[in-house]
Amino acid sequence: MEKTKENIREKKSGNHRSSSFGRPKPEFDQKIINIRRVTRVVAGGRRFSFSVALVAGDKKGSIGLGLGKAGDTALAINKAVRNAKKNMIRLNLTKTMSIPHELSAKFAGSKVMLRPNKGRGLVAGSVIRDIVKLSGLKDITGKIFSKSKNKLNNAKAVMTALSHVSSKYTKPVVENIVITPGDVPIPATFVKDGSEN
Repeated sequence: MEKTKENIREKKSGNHRSSSFGRPKPEFDQKIINIRRVTRVVAGGRRFSFSVALVAGDKKGSIGLGLGKAGDTALAINKAVRNAKKNMIRLNLTKTMSIPHELSAKFAGSKVMLRPNKGRGLVAGSVIRDIVKLSGLKDITGKIFSKSKNKLNNAKAVMTALSHVSSKYTKPVVENIVITPGDVPIPATFVKDGSEN
């Protein structure tokens, strides 16, 4: 009786490890900022859909904000992830993974400020903390000056501020692949005959 209970415990604990082993690690980490259920009034009644705002980042200086809307939360999240990847920016950081100077921005009613602070770590709250953490920034103080509680507008203000020290995100190119002309056969339609001249 004792042995069977121990075996069952071992199987249960072993299952958790093996389930995530086969799955590849995603390219970007993501954090949902806001999920809202929005309503559209139509002739037959009300139609419900979900609006999702999320942040995706690789913790190495790339960050993107995405929005997705669909009838199901899972579909809305997938759309938001695709949108975040499309709007991805690459931050130009210092050697210590911080921003080079103070940044501030305003979006709608939201005003934010980001300031480098050497050796104090990440001092920020709300949406600023999520965005800064996923982008991999360190030693930063963030402050929301407006009284706006709208997380999406605050997030857009932070992204506007960070866009001052950023460039468009490009996927890293694998450089060790070399194709020599002999490896790839050229179709006959692309080869010109001398008789046509």
